[in-house]
Amino acid sequence: MKKILKLKNVLISLAILILIWQFLFLTSSFDSALFPSPFMAIKALGEMFQNGTLFRNISTSMYRFFIGYSSSVIVAVILGLILGQMPKVFQYINPSVQLLRPISPTAWMPFIVLLFGIGDTPAIAIIFIAAFFPVLLSTVSAVGNIDPVYLKVSDNFDIRQPFRTWKVIFPAAFPQIMNGIHLALGTAWIFLVAGEMVGAQSGLGYQIIDARNNIRADILLATMLVIGVIGIILDGILKLVEKRILKAWGGGQ
Repeated sequence: MKKILKLKNVLISLAILILIWQFLFLTSSFDSALFPSPFMAIKALGEMFQNGTLFRNISTSMYRFFIGYSSSVIVAVILGLILGQMPKVFQYINPSVQLLRPISPTAWMPFIVLLFGIGDTPAIAIIFIAAFFPVLLSTVSAVGNIDPVYLKVSDNFDIRQPFRTWKVIFPAAFPQIMNGIHLALGTAWIFLVAGEMVGAQSGLGYQIIDARNNIRADILLATMLVIGVIGIILDGILKLVEKRILKAWGGGQ
């Protein structure tokens, strides 16, 4: 029943969005080439599907995203688990992290392009940077906030490193770590598109720039819709993985 209600809410929300879009199209003084209707965007979506460009660009973007995001999460979680258990060391590292964290990942693009050229690497590097700091800081914080009871129990059972980290600390900190991983997912997906606009010749970000250059606002808006839908799907997959892991550890329903 809950799933039916959720689906109903999604359909109503999308219908309202399309109606607002259609209303703005009908009342706007802009030419349809600059501000197309929902029907024109859907037609452009079908056009991209038929000529294969949509699938190619989605697969290219997903490859870059998977490599950049997964590698960033793995590195940040491992480093966060280590630094979280070394608060005296982290207090010297934290100021540098706080200095670098607010810098937009796209600000690094000129250096990345100079070092690696254009292609997959710049986009992957941008994704890595975008996801790294949220996951690192949430992991360090999660380890620092673990209930001392877990550590006392591990001492009583004489659980030593590295088993203490992977069997006690990581499972106990996992729910809070996942908050950072969820946040990093949206941030990384946003900056993937931004990175592909500058340092790539393929992908969804490049498709937006190409549509703009060819004055194809219908393709541009259709691509934006695709980006939004994929973002929702990725978030849903991550939530499903989180539930499965928590259930396996006895913490989920």
